[in-house]
Amino acid sequence: MTQANADFRAGLPDTLRRLGQAGSGFDPGAPSAALAAELQSLLHALAGAAVTFGFRELGQGARALEQRLRVLTAFEHVGADDWRAWLASLDEFVRGGLAAPQPAYHSAAFSLLP
Repeated sequence: MTQANADFRAGLPDTLRRLGQAGSGFDPGAPSAALAAELQSLLHALAGAAVTFGFRELGQGARALEQRLRVLTAFEHVGADDWRAWLASLDEFVRGGLAAPQPAYHSAAFSLLP
Protein backbone atom coordinates (compact mmCIF):
# COMPACT_ATOMS: atom_id res chain seq x y z
CA MET A 1 0.00 0.00 0.00
CA THR A 2 2.90 2.35 0.72
CA GLN A 3 4.22 1.88 -2.83
CA ALA A 4 0.77 2.42 -4.33
CA ASN A 5 0.42 5.63 -2.33
CA ALA A 6 3.85 6.80 -3.52
CA ASP A 7 2.90 5.97 -7.12
CA PHE A 8 -0.35 7.91 -6.81
CA ARG A 9 1.47 10.91 -5.33
CA ALA A 10 4.14 10.81 -8.05
CA GLY A 11 1.56 10.59 -10.84
CA LEU A 12 -0.71 13.30 -9.46
CA PRO A 13 0.87 16.23 -11.35
CA ASP A 14 0.41 14.41 -14.67
CA THR A 15 -3.16 13.50 -13.77
CA LEU A 16 -3.95 17.12 -12.93
CA ARG A 17 -2.32 18.31 -16.17
CA ARG A 18 -4.42 15.82 -18.19
CA LEU A 19 -7.51 17.09 -16.45
CA GLY A 20 -6.54 20.69 -17.20
CA GLN A 21 -5.82 19.90 -20.84
CA ALA A 22 -9.18 18.20 -21.24
CA GLY A 23 -10.88 21.20 -19.68
CA SER A 24 -9.06 23.65 -21.90
CA GLY A 25 -10.40 21.82 -24.95
CA PHE A 26 -14.00 22.16 -23.78
CA ASP A 27 -16.01 24.80 -25.68
CA PRO A 28 -18.68 26.32 -23.40
CA GLY A 29 -20.62 27.52 -26.44
CA ALA A 30 -20.72 24.07 -28.04
CA PRO A 31 -20.12 21.48 -25.31
CA SER A 32 -18.90 18.11 -26.52
CA ALA A 33 -20.64 15.15 -24.89
CA ALA A 34 -17.54 13.02 -25.48
CA LEU A 35 -15.25 15.53 -23.78
CA ALA A 36 -17.71 15.94 -20.90
CA ALA A 37 -17.68 12.16 -20.47
CA GLU A 38 -13.86 12.15 -20.48
CA LEU A 39 -13.77 14.89 -17.85
CA GLN A 40 -16.31 13.02 -15.74
CA SER A 41 -14.26 9.85 -15.99
CA LEU A 42 -11.02 11.60 -15.02
CA LEU A 43 -12.67 13.33 -12.06
CA HIS A 44 -14.34 10.11 -10.92
CA ALA A 45 -11.08 8.16 -11.02
CA LEU A 46 -9.17 10.95 -9.30
CA ALA A 47 -11.79 11.28 -6.56
CA GLY A 48 -11.77 7.56 -5.83
CA ALA A 49 -7.99 7.20 -5.84
CA ALA A 50 -7.50 10.32 -3.75
CA VAL A 51 -9.78 9.02 -1.03
CA THR A 52 -8.16 5.58 -1.17
CA PHE A 53 -4.71 7.08 -0.59
CA GLY A 54 -5.70 9.56 2.10
CA PHE A 55 -6.00 12.75 0.06
CA ARG A 56 -9.42 13.57 1.44
CA GLU A 57 -9.68 17.24 0.42
CA LEU A 58 -8.38 16.52 -3.07
CA GLY A 59 -10.93 13.74 -3.43
CA GLN A 60 -13.73 15.94 -2.14
CA GLY A 61 -12.81 18.67 -4.62
CA ALA A 62 -12.75 16.22 -7.52
CA ARG A 63 -16.06 14.71 -6.40
CA ALA A 64 -17.68 18.17 -6.13
CA LEU A 65 -16.57 19.01 -9.67
CA GLU A 66 -17.76 15.65 -10.93
CA GLN A 67 -21.17 16.09 -9.33
CA ARG A 68 -21.58 19.57 -10.77
CA LEU A 69 -20.60 18.21 -14.18
CA ARG A 70 -23.21 15.45 -13.87
CA VAL A 71 -25.87 18.05 -13.13
CA LEU A 72 -24.85 20.17 -16.12
CA THR A 73 -24.82 17.20 -18.48
CA ALA A 74 -28.24 16.05 -17.26
CA PHE A 75 -29.87 19.03 -18.94
CA GLU A 76 -30.43 19.32 -22.66
CA HIS A 77 -29.62 23.04 -22.75
CA VAL A 78 -27.03 24.65 -20.50
CA GLY A 79 -25.90 28.23 -20.98
CA ALA A 80 -22.32 29.00 -21.90
CA ASP A 81 -21.96 31.09 -18.72
CA ASP A 82 -22.82 28.05 -16.59
CA TRP A 83 -20.20 26.00 -18.44
CA ARG A 84 -17.65 28.81 -18.06
CA ALA A 85 -18.29 28.93 -14.32
CA TRP A 86 -17.73 25.19 -14.05
CA LEU A 87 -14.57 25.39 -16.16
CA ALA A 88 -13.28 28.22 -13.95
CA SER A 89 -13.73 25.96 -10.90
CA LEU A 90 -11.93 23.16 -12.73
CA ASP A 91 -9.05 25.50 -13.63
CA GLU A 92 -8.80 26.67 -10.03
CA PHE A 93 -8.74 23.06 -8.81
CA VAL A 94 -5.99 22.09 -11.26
CA ARG A 95 -3.90 25.22 -10.60
CA GLY A 96 -4.20 24.72 -6.85
CA GLY A 97 -3.04 21.13 -7.14
CA LEU A 98 -0.12 21.92 -9.41
CA ALA A 99 1.00 24.88 -7.30
CA ALA A 100 0.97 22.92 -4.03
CA PRO A 101 4.03 20.97 -2.98
CA GLN A 102 3.29 17.26 -3.15
CA PRO A 103 2.86 16.73 0.60
CA ALA A 104 0.22 19.48 0.57
CA TYR A 105 -1.99 17.95 -2.14
CA HIS A 106 -4.40 17.04 0.63
CA SER A 107 -4.35 20.54 2.12
CA ALA A 108 -7.08 23.14 2.41
CA ALA A 109 -6.28 24.36 -1.13
CA PHE A 110 -8.96 21.99 -2.37
CA SER A 111 -11.66 23.14 0.03
CA LEU A 112 -12.23 26.28 -2.03
CA LEU A 113 -14.80 24.55 -4.19
CA PRO A 114 -18.46 25.15 -3.40
